[in-house]
Amino acid sequence: MAQSISVSSSPAIPSLPSETKIAVIIQNLLTLALLLLALPINAAIVLVTLLWHTISRPFQQPATKAANPKNILISGGKMTKALQLARSCAAAGHRVVLIETHKYWLSGHRFSQAVDKFYTVPAPQENPERYTQALIDIIKQENIDVYIPVTSPLGSYYDSLAKPLLSEYCEVFHFDIDITERLDDKFAFAETARSLGLSVPKSFKITSAEQVINFDFSQESRKYILKSIPYDSVRRLDLTKLPCATPEETAAFVRSLPISPDKPWIMQEFIPGKEFCTHSTVRDGELRLHCCCESSAFQVNYENVENSQIREWVRHFVKELKLTGQVSFDFIQAEDGRVYAIECNPRTHSAITTFYDHPQVAQAYLDKEPMAETLQPLPTSKPTYWTYHEVWRLTGIRSFTQLKKWIGNIWRGTDAIYKPDDPLPFLMVHHWQIPLLLIKNLRQLKGWTRIDFNIGKLVELGGD
Repeated sequence: MAQSISVSSSPAIPSLPSETKIAVIIQNLLTLALLLLALPINAAIVLVTLLWHTISRPFQQPATKAANPKNILISGGKMTKALQLARSCAAAGHRVVLIETHKYWLSGHRFSQAVDKFYTVPAPQENPERYTQALIDIIKQENIDVYIPVTSPLGSYYDSLAKPLLSEYCEVFHFDIDITERLDDKFAFAETARSLGLSVPKSFKITSAEQVINFDFSQESRKYILKSIPYDSVRRLDLTKLPCATPEETAAFVRSLPISPDKPWIMQEFIPGKEFCTHSTVRDGELRLHCCCESSAFQVNYENVENSQIREWVRHFVKELKLTGQVSFDFIQAEDGRVYAIECNPRTHSAITTFYDHPQVAQAYLDKEPMAETLQPLPTSKPTYWTYHEVWRLTGIRSFTQLKKWIGNIWRGTDAIYKPDDPLPFLMVHHWQIPLLLIKNLRQLKGWTRIDFNIGKLVELGGD
């Protein structure tokens, strides 16, 4: 059970047109009904799994005992990547305490066998001081040795802000504030990589629509795209190519975006090619753990692929900056084979789920001594997916070839949340965490653009 849950009065319901209210009600009720239909099937699967695990437990090998067991605090409790890290640390014999913000007290991952305690804390953006103090209180109460933040795009900044105070009580496996700000700023990151001789697309910092409207695209060989430098969970998927068909269309599109000196954007050269995403765990500039997966704008499938160019790009970058923490990159490999880093995120990537069966993940995070080699997912590991995302994809299948590919993905892969020896999170995320969020949105007459079972939330305009 959560140790600290805040209860606040419901926010005022915005005035919506009656048509919009009806659409929101239908959206939330229909989704709740579909999840309710799936509940008996998933409950039966989890119950059988629990019974089988109980019966077979006497014949299983005893749990691993770490030579120097530590108390590990992991944040981001609603997200699968936090669950994966908790499982990896617990499997290595460490004790795991999981935390989330008060809004997500309903996290299904709190029911994992890998989690010893679960707490909730204030949202850092609402009150950074209270957030930091809540972390300190938990660290002291639970005798935490290492804090591993698994943050949202917004949260990584506040954990860096809190790091100097938290470091008085435990190790904080996260970047200092200056590094986080530099890596999180898409333009500053591109300039940093360029200064190290690493390949990045041509980029311009945009603080007003007029900069784009007056830009001379005729001198450019490639199109451009615009991306918000502050994280935008919805507009980040918009890859409109510039210039548009006419100057008027370009001006209309750019003026529709919330560009300002306070909310700058980056105009980045669009390089056609294959997309990749990475996750890397680094200590003192040493690349300790690394995976690389083919990517897309909304990525919910991860399969490690070998790309030595990308790995060496990352190795050079983290070594030059002497980084310690978790960092992920988005890359494009152009048609000529050259790789370009298009974005950096100073936090855990969901691609870490590809390490679900690797026994040395905790070592990569916790050991102070250099490692003999960079860990990569085991050759025998399966691609990871999220079952409910895959079920939704069925609605978009229009040919037998597509269906065959979909069946192949399921057959070859494994669900990132469901594990035979720890099945409860699978049930509780889909039939507790998400339904309660839907009920909350139904009461507040709020819609959403999609459900992200990986991140464990409803993606909303202006949401967290």
